Amino acid sequence: MDNSRKLLSRFHLIIIMICQVTIVPTLLIAIAYLIDLDIGNASIGIRTEMLGWVSIAGVTYGIISLTLALIMGNFTPFYISNKGGVLATLFLSVRRNDPELIDRARLSAYSSPYGRLSRLVYLKMKNEDYDIMTIHGGLQLLAVPMQVILIAVPLIIMEGMPESYVKPDSAFQLGMVGYLIALWLSIRLHPIISEKLVGLAYIFRIFLGKFGRVSSILPLILYWIFARTVLAFSLGWLGINYEQWHEIQLEKMIIQTIAPAATIPDTAILDYIVAISVLPMATFTTISVINGYREIPDWMIGQEQKLENLRSKSLTAPDKGLENKFDKNVDEVPSEIDSPFNFFDD
Repeated sequence: MDNSRKLLSRFHLIIIMICQVTIVPTLLIAIAYLIDLDIGNASIGIRTEMLGWVSIAGVTYGIISLTLALIMGNFTPFYISNKGGVLATLFLSVRRNDPELIDRARLSAYSSPYGRLSRLVYLKMKNEDYDIMTIHGGLQLLAVPMQVILIAVPLIIMEGMPESYVKPDSAFQLGMVGYLIALWLSIRLHPIISEKLVGLAYIFRIFLGKFGRVSSILPLILYWIFARTVLAFSLGWLGINYEQWHEIQLEKMIIQTIAPAATIPDTAILDYIVAISVLPMATFTTISVINGYREIPDWMIGQEQKLENLRSKSLTAPDKGLENKFDKNVDEVPSEIDSPFNFFDD
């Protein structure tokens, strides 16, 4: 029964991850652009000319976010580490199953952001009986401050750098470089912060659940809408012309190849910035929780954790019967002891 529940929970988390990188961005973009609401005439229509862009943009944002999450987090499945790395697994290395190569691959997986966060989830569930869905929600909450930073960094670079240092047509590329650096740092800081605050986030997530059932995807949707609204308002208030960034969008290049007649809104760049700021951190967290919700190998636990378990659990009081037997055997030591070469003979 317990194994069935664990399998069901892992399947639930996998569904959540798939929704995060496919359905969520597509649905939110569709709500923002497909619905044509005419309040004066009290009518609602669908902008069919944007269907192509909405579907391609949603999938593209999801694929980009998933790729960034996997690469920046240095995600490596356990069986690949046990083979010595990707090249050894694909039979592209002559050192396949080499002990030194395996040790290096295991050390890399152990110290990676995925390794640290997965280990945290595993130990919290095993030692403190944390609920898997609650700890997932708590870790998602801890990722929110970093998601805010990921939105702010490229905007600050694109609009804060003087034109004497950066050409206007190069500002977007420079902002994306700054974003990648910020994402790399955020994914590495997330496990460190989570180790300190996971207990508090877990309690807060339970507190939120007291007010009603909270979906695992609902906070992501609400934060996307909030970030999109605040971003559009802030750029408009600052008078920033973000339409010039629109010319360098990946999904625009893709859709112009597939469907040249498709309509792409000028504000699509805002959805792109929100997507790459929100989705990679959410995806990184979900994959780490899935990875930690299993029996991870001993080399992922760490020697310090093994020593702690040895001190707290493995050292048991000696058996009384064994102790008495030992004392009895000591009393029965023969008076004459045979020794080699008769060293103690007269």
